[in-house]
Amino acid sequence: MAIKALSWMVRIFEPPVYCYHEIVHNRLIVEEFERQGVIFVNDVSEVPPYAPVMLSAHGSAPEVEQQASADHKVAVNAVCPLVTKVHHELKIRAQQGYTIIYIGHQGHEEAIGTMAVAPESVRLVEHENDLDELGDITSPVALLAQTTLPHDEWKGIAEGAKTMFPDIWTPGKSDLCYATTNRQAALKTIVDECDTVIVIGSANSSNTVSLAHVAEAAGCKRVLRIDSASQLPDDLAGTVGITAGASAPEWLVEEVIAALNPTDGVAKVKSTDEDEYFPPPRDLRELISAMTAALQITIPTKNMPDSPIADDKNLSAVEMLLQGHNL
Repeated sequence: MAIKALSWMVRIFEPPVYCYHEIVHNRLIVEEFERQGVIFVNDVSEVPPYAPVMLSAHGSAPEVEQQASADHKVAVNAVCPLVTKVHHELKIRAQQGYTIIYIGHQGHEEAIGTMAVAPESVRLVEHENDLDELGDITSPVALLAQTTLPHDEWKGIAEGAKTMFPDIWTPGKSDLCYATTNRQAALKTIVDECDTVIVIGSANSSNTVSLAHVAEAAGCKRVLRIDSASQLPDDLAGTVGITAGASAPEWLVEEVIAALNPTDGVAKVKSTDEDEYFPPPRDLRELISAMTAALQITIPTKNMPDSPIADDKNLSAVEMLLQGHNL
């Protein structure tokens, strides 16, 4: 959703289009957008007045969202709906007087943006032994998590928190991203057969790093994280397992398989079907609808579609990105 949303922004506006933080944590995706005229910034104050700016999929602090709309900037928030869910849960529990134990990684953009929703009410926990540092908490306690955590990492801390606080509140539906947990579950079905596991994705991608940890925890002797096929070593032998982070485009997977050129072929192991669809951000839908209406008034035509994004569901993120490459 976020990749497609930024691709739409590139089509709508003359460059540069600004983006607060990397739209997703994949180096090659970011580099491709830079070639298309996107400028990534770490502070929205760097965005000039009246310029278009997109907020990344990882979620932003409330004050960043407000600043992004200042100075007549055209702001679109491409935050993942799953992250929005956690922001909402944290805000509600904080208003109700809860202390929120947030399982996440210090310094990660998602964790920073989430905890900023109610910083006075949140206690960050990265490891199970961090629970011992919480001290006495007299208020009711809630448990939330960064969406891209490894399930096993989350489970250990969650069980420890529930032991310490038997009445702890937890969400009815897991905070963990299905795209993350599905990949981890799929990897577990093949890792025992692998001499080496290749994880495709960038080093700053939490869910990519989690996949490498899953393979290592399962006992795989050699686990390699790579950005692209060019980083493959030349001494691979035996059975090689391949997995990829949630934001790694399919072409990277195909390039790695082609570079390996396995003598005994490729076995694709199916774990689950993903049929979730997240529509473009509401900000973007409203923006495009307004621009389409204005154009219809200026240049009346019977053939103009109601919205250029009407067929968004049938377009893949990779298709959108590569179409932008050829513009």
